[in-house]
Amino acid sequence: MTISSLISRKGRWFVVGATLVVALAIVGATRLVPGVSALLVAIIVGAVVRNLRLLPVLADREISWSSKKLLRLGIVLLGFKLSLFSLLEIGPSGIAILVSTVVVTFVGTLMIGQLLGTSRSMRMLVATGFSICGASAVAAMSSIVDPEGEAEEDVAHAVALVTIFGTITMLTLPALVPLLGLSHVQAGLWIGASVHEVAQVVAAGGLVSVAALTIATVAKLGRVVLLAPLIATVGALQHRGHGDAGKRPPLLPLFVAGFLAAVLLRSFLPLDVRLLDALDFTATLLLAAAMLGLGFGVDGRKLIATGWKPMLLGTCSTLIAALTALLGVVTLA
Repeated sequence: MTISSLISRKGRWFVVGATLVVALAIVGATRLVPGVSALLVAIIVGAVVRNLRLLPVLADREISWSSKKLLRLGIVLLGFKLSLFSLLEIGPSGIAILVSTVVVTFVGTLMIGQLLGTSRSMRMLVATGFSICGASAVAAMSSIVDPEGEAEEDVAHAVALVTIFGTITMLTLPALVPLLGLSHVQAGLWIGASVHEVAQVVAAGGLVSVAALTIATVAKLGRVVLLAPLIATVGALQHRGHGDAGKRPPLLPLFVAGFLAAVLLRSFLPLDVRLLDALDFTATLLLAAAMLGLGFGVDGRKLIATGWKPMLLGTCSTLIAALTALLGVVTLA
């Protein structure tokens, strides 16, 4: 081992430790303000540091490396939030609503994004974040469609979009529930299938009723379960479409396999509540640290130059999700 490689390794682990400390402060601060996404705040902090040139350019490689490692580990731990048996609470019709909403939103967003002329990475990230689970889904898909970290501005923009539109739906959908005459079960399914972030779903469901909150949370976690097959499908399509067999991406990314394993462990093993709480907090911490690293790669001038098209794409994707879920709710639930 050369001296330079040893220094590089030490630098990487120093960056890992430093980003985790900053992420811990961000997670702690955002927990005092309900509805504020720690992942979005982390990206903003990272982008501010980058654009004020507070870090040397030489640290970029170590930051990018640590961000990818922390992201994948965070996605794995996210699986411990989910139990397959919890889906039984919403029944076959509820599962059908979730699956149809995810598929229609994902495909519809890709089609509209192509018509608008947005980049492939942008429309893939927005489609995943809006159809599945917000910032976490955006981050997971970014490791598939942008493994080299060349489109970090797209990642930052997609996370900002799911936060903005998730907040809008969080406030709008509960207000529309009485106007539409939805029952508590229907309202919970609609919110869980339409609102982007888990925290936003909890807030929106709570604005309706305790019953709606319970159903909304289960429905939202059901959408999160669909993250693994979606990522695996996109990975498989890229694997098949890549001409150079020596450079093909893996058919099933290792972190997706770890996510599925975590879901199965949560479903079939009697895990202590305190352990689950600790895993949940650790997942949030790791994802926030990863978003901090992504923020360090954001160039503000390039982000502004993306223009109005991503915002219009986010508007269309939100409407697709809300209307598809509402149609399913009034028809099946």
